[in-house]
Amino acid sequence: MNMIHTTLLGAALALTTTGAALADTSDKLVTVVTSKNPQTQLMAMVLTTQAVMEHGAEARILLCGAGGDLALRDAPESATAPQPPRDVSPQGMLQNLMNNGVTVEVCAIYLPGMGADASLLLEGVGVAQPPAMAGAMLDQDARIWSF
Repeated sequence: MNMIHTTLLGAALALTTTGAALADTSDKLVTVVTSKNPQTQLMAMVLTTQAVMEHGAEARILLCGAGGDLALRDAPESATAPQPPRDVSPQGMLQNLMNNGVTVEVCAIYLPGMGADASLLLEGVGVAQPPAMAGAMLDQDARIWSF
């Protein structure tokens, strides 16, 4: 009976270790933000920041629809108003991520859909090229987070 318990414990530890190792194999992250809800937008930025700063992930952010508004120079108040508990805004956290080397892009159809051009975007925000973004999302080492 003792040998069975030891074997089961060993197997459980092996599975746990293997699962943890597999969970850490991906260091690429694509965060997609489409929500217009400022708390959801902020949480997307908080979690992406944690992935980058605490776990060393290489992140890329794709902003589409209402999420694209985060990238506007003249963003709506919902994107720029400080949120509790730390009084930071979704756009402020986005800019911090950009300052830390994270690539931020709006969807390729975001600006044409507004009848606008890239001059409306914050400095450093690009326009996603569908082939490159599809490649990033299909990368076998990438995780996709969608908000």
